[in-house]
Amino acid sequence: MPDFAQWSLDAIREEEGSLSWLEEQRFDWTTTTAHALEQILEGRTIILITDEKRKWLENYILTFVNDLSLGRPLIPIVSIDSICTHYNSISGGEMIDMVDDMISLSYKENYFFWYIGKGDNKRSDIAKRKHNSYFWLFDEDFNNAFTLKSYDPALDIKLLQLYRLFNASLNATMFGEVDASS
Repeated sequence: MPDFAQWSLDAIREEEGSLSWLEEQRFDWTTTTAHALEQILEGRTIILITDEKRKWLENYILTFVNDLSLGRPLIPIVSIDSICTHYNSISGGEMIDMVDDMISLSYKENYFFWYIGKGDNKRSDIAKRKHNSYFWLFDEDFNNAFTLKSYDPALDIKLLQLYRLFNASLNATMFGEVDASS
């Protein structure tokens, strides 16, 4: 069984140039994504958070990650906004602590955050508090983050390409074609 880094490189190269930009960053991709895939395989719930400009991607992911035509087990995934409808009004450490406590009680610590957006956005604060969070972060280096530039004119295309690779990675790990822990 190939390791995840080699599998990712092969998957990137199979795209015939459309993912060539990712080949340089593949080590950041494999490190962060492998950890997220392991958590999914353990049955953890994904709590998806995006900044406001990436709401379209949140909707896309929530619509397609569990598409029945994929023929794989359903993935537990929810939006932070469906858990806490007033999440945008949350500010300050104490309020974030209350939301985090509510999520921890609800999911029994069996979850992780997936944040997509600008690093300085207040919607990222709750995810940044957890060591097991998964990030597609813009304009900021952060632990366990795959970093992109928000001013990249091809950002939206790259995000869709990343999701496509993430989805393929999820399939490969779920069906035993690759070991994400290697």
